[in-house]
Amino acid sequence: MKMKSRFDYDVVVIGSGEAGRRAALTVAGAGLRTAIVEADKFGGSSLNYSDVPMGAMIHTMQLYRQAVEGAHLGLSSTTLRYNFPTMLNWKNTAIRHAKNGTRQVLEEAKIDLIQGFGRFISKYELSVGEKTIKAKKFLIATGASTADTGIKIAEDVEFLLPTTALEIARPPRSIFIVGGGATGCEFAQYFAALGTQVVIADIAGRLLPREDEEVGQVIDDLFSHEHIKILTQSRVVALERDGAHTRAIFLRDGQERSVKIDAVLLCTGHAPQCDLGLENVGVKFNHNGILTDEKMRTSAKHIFAAGDVVGKHMSSQEKALREADVAALHLLGKSKATAEYADLIRITNLYPEIAQVGMTEDDCLRRDRKILKAIVPAGESQKAAKTGFYGGFVKLICSKKDKRVLGGTVMLPNGSALAGEIAIAVRYMMTADELGNASHPVGEWNELLKLACQRI
Repeated sequence: MKMKSRFDYDVVVIGSGEAGRRAALTVAGAGLRTAIVEADKFGGSSLNYSDVPMGAMIHTMQLYRQAVEGAHLGLSSTTLRYNFPTMLNWKNTAIRHAKNGTRQVLEEAKIDLIQGFGRFISKYELSVGEKTIKAKKFLIATGASTADTGIKIAEDVEFLLPTTALEIARPPRSIFIVGGGATGCEFAQYFAALGTQVVIADIAGRLLPREDEEVGQVIDDLFSHEHIKILTQSRVVALERDGAHTRAIFLRDGQERSVKIDAVLLCTGHAPQCDLGLENVGVKFNHNGILTDEKMRTSAKHIFAAGDVVGKHMSSQEKALREADVAALHLLGKSKATAEYADLIRITNLYPEIAQVGMTEDDCLRRDRKILKAIVPAGESQKAAKTGFYGGFVKLICSKKDKRVLGGTVMLPNGSALAGEIAIAVRYMMTADELGNASHPVGEWNELLKLACQRI
């Protein structure tokens, strides 16, 4: 007679986002009894708050913007309008389709979905509501939540977060965005396209400070054309109520200044969600997230972690999925795989799209790497003449010693597709000559990469 296991599951995954679902499908596919515990909405941040809904709304507004600006191409768009309630319905439909498809895949894999907040109470026990779940191994994939802003916010002041900004019933007349990173810039362009007066502030000297300086220069010109007001080297210190409006108070050039607006959106970064009773199981963590080794194993050998809850490197879907793959293989005990980050692509979903691969020029300077670089403006491609788009570029960075590709930045419509070529070159340590000698269709944006290789 087969003895009943003292464990409810072989593996319990905490978090149903990209990393959690990917790992759960892998271990369940290998025959392990698997469950996913989710404290918030099923599907995690990507499906509910960021990639899917933001992608749906940005796609719609980019189509609208291109049509409005198409007069010089012969398009008549003087009567073109957008219907905001219909846009919201489309966004909700996109979320629903994505979640239904994902849920069906998990159910077909016989993965149990458990709703509730999970907290470790002992080495192999997880409390979920009034239930206690026992498992041999765990994967923590709880992601990150909005970080503390450090801004003094009056009690009567309402503000938006990236998780709520797409839920508003109508666009505000004016909005003040705190944070000039990728999310802040994406929302700035989105609201500007809706006709909202946008002010975006950041403490850094330029927007998108993680990207190459050339990106910041193009963004300045782009946002100026779109009537987005940029406040760099500005630290927002307080939000106060001013009649029917909100007053944002900030420090700039050593002086206190303010602006009165209708809405405020805080895009000030994320903090890993580590409030899981980790101290009860000996899992080490700090303000950057859970500490793991290259196998995504925590200080508790039967517990792994992946995604934004792990503070390594940049936040992206691709990073989360790679870490989930590595963690899943080691949960199965079948691999020596380690997480690789050198060729990850970081995307900022603007028009034009910004895609960065590997090392930036600043990364190389900090590491004292001797480099060769080439920057090719969009206008050097026939594609620019055909489309009327001249505002982007391709930048390639190579080692000075052997011309191996270290990284690059693409700022073009659908730039992530071209960045994939650079990622392959980084991953397989190709030289500029090898990458340049590959086939690149004439008359398309790809030829800019070939030109960059030739100039290296």
